Amino acid sequence: MSVDRTEVLRSAAALLSRKATATMDEVARAAGIGRATLHRHFAGRDALVRALEQLCIEEAEAALDGARLDEGPADEAVRRLIGASESVAPLLAFLYTENQLFEDGQQNDGWTRLDERLAALFRRGQEEGVFRIDMTPAWLCEAYYGLIGSGAWAVADGRVAAKDFQYMIAELLLGGARRSVEK
Repeated sequence: MSVDRTEVLRSAAALLSRKATATMDEVARAAGIGRATLHRHFAGRDALVRALEQLCIEEAEAALDGARLDEGPADEAVRRLIGASESVAPLLAFLYTENQLFEDGQQNDGWTRLDERLAALFRRGQEEGVFRIDMTPAWLCEAYYGLIGSGAWAVADGRVAAKDFQYMIAELLLGGARRSVEK
């Protein structure tokens, strides 16, 4: 029987985004394979998490591409990005809090690319006069990641309806990021 590595990763992501402490046995069961098969693909939890990290980066970059960040006003691009990020949100939530990713002090270059693209969007919004200038683009990126992660957890726990994910994140993020007009 051939094992689809990407499907194993997706199963692992679904489980770990709900239960970050899941064992490799639990991951194997969730993927419908044996532990030995899982270990043939991923030597241990660290290798699995690194592979999940790469999958997340690829999907997050695809979301950035799909959101067409350079088109239209920056706040509209942020709304599109939130919608495009919904499918990767649970995995992003898991990885954002998975501190073992940075134990060796090395950050995957993919995170740097994501951060740079997102910061450029917030910087453009500041230059357009749409976003506040008293908050750095780096802080607005962190707020975005935090809200995406919190939204994913709230949906997974049933505290928020999935249909409200995009609306609630966009309203809270943009409500705090928008520059108010002085009267």
